[in-house]
Amino acid sequence: MSRIDENMDFIPVRIAVLTVSDTRKLEDDRSGQVLVDRLGEAGHVLAARKILPDERAEIAEQLRAWVADPEVDVVISTGGTGLTGRDVTVEAHRDVYEKEIEAFGTVFTLVSMQKIGTSAVQSRATGGVAGGTYLFALPGSPGACKDGWDEILSKQLDYRHRPCNFVEIMPRLEEHLRRK
Repeated sequence: MSRIDENMDFIPVRIAVLTVSDTRKLEDDRSGQVLVDRLGEAGHVLAARKILPDERAEIAEQLRAWVADPEVDVVISTGGTGLTGRDVTVEAHRDVYEKEIEAFGTVFTLVSMQKIGTSAVQSRATGGVAGGTYLFALPGSPGACKDGWDEILSKQLDYRHRPCNFVEIMPRLEEHLRRK
């Protein structure tokens, strides 16, 4: 079972939040605000926040910009993970990934099943890595953002989480680029 090792120091990470929506503005972006509030309460740093329309190329361009930014360690997007024609966030994320974290979507589905039953099959939450930056796409509802953060990301983005976590392997994400 997982646990927090209180003998270790917390290491804050710099997180960018992207809301994907054709209709949301900062004032009514409840899902993005859930993520901003929770990452701040956990002790992490909000590196950037943006709202973009459901346009695959624009989403991928923003993800690549944040991957290239040394002040961003993690990107969490919300919205555009469903099955409709305008839902292109997952495809944009996969355009950028170097490696996909397949189990992220699986674990998100397991968490969602406990809350919304079989409706969880409609989510295409995804996670991956590019340029040493973690990228996660969550559905656009505030509840899904709470579940994704509270049940998965808050733990995996906490260096003290045992038996393992994403933060402890950050320095090794690009080890393949070092000379031998």
